[in-house]
Amino acid sequence: MAFIEAVMQYGFLQKALLTSIMVGIICGVVGCFIILRGMALMGDAISHAVLPGVAISYMFGINFFFGAVFSGVITAIAIGFVTQNSRIKHDTSIGIMFTAAFAAGIIIITMLKSSTDLYHILFGNVLAVRASDMWITLGIGVVILAAVYLFYKELLVTSFDETMGAAYGLPVRLIHYFLMTLLTMGTVASLQTVGIVLVVAMLITPAAAAYLLTDRLWVMIFLASGIGILSSVIGLYFSFTYNLASGATIVMAATAIFILTFLFSPKHGWLWKMLKVRKKKASLV
Repeated sequence: MAFIEAVMQYGFLQKALLTSIMVGIICGVVGCFIILRGMALMGDAISHAVLPGVAISYMFGINFFFGAVFSGVITAIAIGFVTQNSRIKHDTSIGIMFTAAFAAGIIIITMLKSSTDLYHILFGNVLAVRASDMWITLGIGVVILAAVYLFYKELLVTSFDETMGAAYGLPVRLIHYFLMTLLTMGTVASLQTVGIVLVVAMLITPAAAAYLLTDRLWVMIFLASGIGILSSVIGLYFSFTYNLASGATIVMAATAIFILTFLFSPKHGWLWKMLKVRKKKASLV
């Protein structure tokens, strides 16, 4: 009750709650396609690769959205270029490029001597979110949801079978970079909430939990968004009530939901599988 009363009373908490809910939806939607494509490592790479763009934006006094998106997309293109033009495998090129980008971001931050100012970009602090950040997050969310709605069929086909997508004449490589752009935008939207270090958890964990609950993509998208919202609200509650880091509490809430799903999912839950195995063994005896 105290948390609800505080939300009704304090403007900063209202902005934090709305931003958290939007981030839960954005990460849930984008995360579904990342999970299906087996690109969890790519999500981690992009989330770290935006750091130099954020630092450069801070240096020039412009909104970090532009620098972060540019940095993330350039890193995604560089990963693809190295993979296609060398013997280096995809996961290796990801490791090289995202660590290089992250290291460059740390160097730039050190040169600017602005580690305190950019601390929340690394670890998130949704309770300190500004109105401008909230509106940027809302704008990013609208763009991502509209893009997924308009290109749902193309994303669906290429996520399950790129070879089939190419056979149908779909621009598979272009769709890949289109999804990387959406991933970068989703990462940027999550910076103030969970930070660069933890954003990959919000991209992967709610979608992974939803993946255990359904075999239909559109249902998975709605479930992942709902789990993302629930995780964000629960995490924000604990963050505000017990004065804990907002990003960490949101991620731990998402992880707790995933563990419950992993254990009790009707179709794929570990507990139900164990019970079925015991029943089979008992019937054989």
